[in-house]
Formats: sequence, structure tokens, C-alpha cells
Amino acid sequence: MADSTEQHKQCKRQFRIPTVEDIEKSRMDAEKRLAPAESMRDVLPFDLSSSSLRPPTAAPKASAPATGATVPAVAQSSEVRTSYNQPEGAATAAGSNQARPIASPAGGGGGGGRGSGQVVLVNELQRGNPVLECVRNVRWSYSKDIIPDYVVGRTSCILYLSVKYHRLHPEYISKRIDGLGKNYRLRVLLIHVDTDDCKIPLREINRIAVLGEMTILLAWSLDEAGRYIETLKAFEHRQPDIIKERVEDTYMARLSNSLTSIKSVNKTDVLTLSSNFGSFEGVSKATSNELSLCAGIGDLKAQRIFKAFHEPFIPEK
Repeated sequence: MADSTEQHKQCKRQFRIPTVEDIEKSRMDAEKRLAPAESMRDVLPFDLSSSSLRPPTAAPKASAPATGATVPAVAQSSEVRTSYNQPEGAATAAGSNQARPIASPAGGGGGGGRGSGQVVLVNELQRGNPVLECVRNVRWSYSKDIIPDYVVGRTSCILYLSVKYHRLHPEYISKRIDGLGKNYRLRVLLIHVDTDDCKIPLREINRIAVLGEMTILLAWSLDEAGRYIETLKAFEHRQPDIIKERVEDTYMARLSNSLTSIKSVNKTDVLTLSSNFGSFEGVSKATSNELSLCAGIGDLKAQRIFKAFHEPFIPEK
């Protein structure tokens, strides 16, 4: 009986039933905890004024050393520089975006080996020459630093001459050729044949060109002369194989190539002449009667072969 009474007291201490006052007090405490705090001081358990909780003050940035150079301001969109490969320190005009004209290369007047790039260099003496209007497919530019009329490559040049001008000033072309000296490997004398009576002037010009180691090109119109200038520039780096005659490098091949240039002489006739006279020299020294005795070569063909070796190279009046 005593044990049951003790157990009943312990149960009363463990399971206490709350009263109305306890319930009201708990409700008020809960509302107070859920109410918003007026400031951080009501929530945080420590004092915000403590110096140990303040963040460290940032150190002031060190000023850049004075070097005398100022940092340029960012350019506006209308002044953006168009060349990005300009070397440092080069002087440029602010806000200038215009392209510069092509400058002619400086240097001595006739140096062979000087390049002309992608442009035909034109002597100032040719200013006003109507042939320049016919040079359309290559770029050209005037230059005061060249002796020839046109420079079309590192080792190529052109002197221009019209037949009418040569008849008025026959000494002109000799002085121009002498002025070239030994410069330039390819020295072209471009002649505009602008008159019908051109046989005697061309003979004189040919003699001067041979003595001056010039290569003659005849143009029968201004358009043809302009095409020659364009072609020489366009083929500046081409190999000469495309214009070389393809001849077999044997004696019989050369003999056949030379003798068949005579009218009505064929390769069979070349073999007959070679077997009868032995060499090119023997054929050239044979008489018309000796040639006509060969098989397949009649009197007419024999006369043509004989005249080819004995007539003057330049016909006389």
C-alpha cells in the first residue's frame, strides 16, 4: 500500500496538467519571439560598437610615379585608327583616315636591279604621251628618279620612240641609249611606226639599237604599244621558255631547221643535200648547176637555194 502511494506521487510530478494561466503565458511569450526586431541590437547577442568587430580600413591606393608621359584618352568612334601595324613612335595626323598615294622609289637614276614592285614607273618626260591612255591593265606612276622612259621590272626597261620624232631629231635616241650605260639586262626600244615611209628610218634605228644592245619591238598603233608595255610588266617573272623555239639539239635537226626555211625545200631534200655535200658549208658553196644534179632537186629549187646563200641580206635599191 505504501509502494502504490509513492508511485502515485511520482506520476503527479511527471505529468503536471497546465493551468489556464500557464497556457496564456506561453502564448504571449511565443508572440513576443515571433514579433519583428526593431533593430539588429535586439537580435544579436553582442555589441556592434565593439572595435574588434569592425572591418579593417582599406589602405589608400599609391599614386602612379610622375614620368612625364600622359595616358592618352580613349578615341571616339570617328577617330579610330585604321592602321594597327604602325610602329611605336611614328607620327600620325589625328583623325586622318585617308589613303596615301604611292610614292616612287628613291635612289639613283639608272640602277639596274632596282625593283618597280607592282607598278610601272614612268619617266616625267613621258607626261602627256598618248600611249599612257592605252596602258589600262597594269598600274603606273610617274617617277623623277629613273633614266629610261618605262621601268617594267628589276632588270627591264623601255625606251619609247616614234618614227616621226626620229626623222625630226635623229640624234635623240642615241643620247638616250648612251644614258642607260650598262644598266638593265632587258633593254627594249619600243618604236611606234606612225608613218608610211618608214624603211630608211627603221634601218637607221636598227643600226643604233644593235650598237646599243637594245631589243627592238615595232608597234603599228598606240594600242599595240600599250599592250607591249602591259605584257612586259605582266610577264616580269615568267621564264623565257614559253617564247623559245623548241629545236632538237642535234646537227641534223639544226641543218633541217635552217634549210627548210627556204621555199619548197623539205626534209627529204635536206637529207639529199647532206649526203651529197657533207655539211652546211658545202651546201652554201655549191653552184646552182651542182645543186640541180641532186635527186629530187630541180632547176627552180636549185636557184632558190643558191639565191638564199648569195643574195644580199638587205636588198638595195
